[in-house]
Amino acid sequence: MVGSSHEALHRIFQKDPALLTRALQRVLHVPFPEPHEIAALNVDLTEIEPVERRVDTLLRAETDEGTYLLVVESQGKVDDRKRGSWPYYLSYLYEKYRCEPVLIVITQSSATARWASQPIRLGFRDWHSLTVRPLVLGPDNVPVITSERQAERDVPLAVLSAMTHGRGPQAPAILESLASALRTIDPDSAAVFVQFVDSCLADPQAKQMWRDLMTAIQYFWRHPLAEQVREEGREQGLEQGLEQGRAEAKAEMVLHILEWRGIQVPEAVRERVSTCTDLDQLELWAQRAVHANDAAQLFPEE
Repeated sequence: MVGSSHEALHRIFQKDPALLTRALQRVLHVPFPEPHEIAALNVDLTEIEPVERRVDTLLRAETDEGTYLLVVESQGKVDDRKRGSWPYYLSYLYEKYRCEPVLIVITQSSATARWASQPIRLGFRDWHSLTVRPLVLGPDNVPVITSERQAERDVPLAVLSAMTHGRGPQAPAILESLASALRTIDPDSAAVFVQFVDSCLADPQAKQMWRDLMTAIQYFWRHPLAEQVREEGREQGLEQGLEQGRAEAKAEMVLHILEWRGIQVPEAVRERVSTCTDLDQLELWAQRAVHANDAAQLFPEE
């Protein structure tokens, strides 16, 4: 299982290496050549000296213009030690593989993204012996994907969107559209993406909403993360059969979305949603909850 947002943010590119080049081309608008093949390499950069140095993800991309090494670093916060380690990684990798290295930093923090995007210049003021210019993916440039159709067109990019924007008022629409899109791909890949998103959601309400959404997807119950969710459900006395559990989870999701968006939920609305067992009706209410400005807008026919 993926245990942290740091791990998930770079491992998504191991799961779908082509996502990285699409992000370079479409998000950062870098004219990176289209690769024929991308392969994962050993991330250990330790030398004979007992100093361990390890990049997060390392990919080799074969293109018409040559072979490139894509060095992916997941960065949670500002760390001035990277001023020394990132130039080291790139020069070491060039010496080892004789391929041009490209540094890509991914973060969930706008402040960290601004810091990471600053060039690292080594030398004196008027003559830089070495300049490192990271490419940065973060909440300010990764697209916000709230449309089911857009999410289905590129599920890995929708996953990256959820991982970088999994908080704030747009999060319910992002997670809802991604949950629907996951039904269109193979269950094993979807289960891995479920882990990535779950690991990156620091907001407790967002994480709970994501797990509520996932309980409605049948394959999810075969995944190790589901056992954790089921165990939590058993402790709370919520697991009373799969069908009933799915309805309860969907009803809770509708209420979570409203509450998370700061919309007051009258007791009559709460009662109506909580006692509903029609999954199709609950799904419709969930979609309305994402865009509603008032709880009564769940029931426009009234």
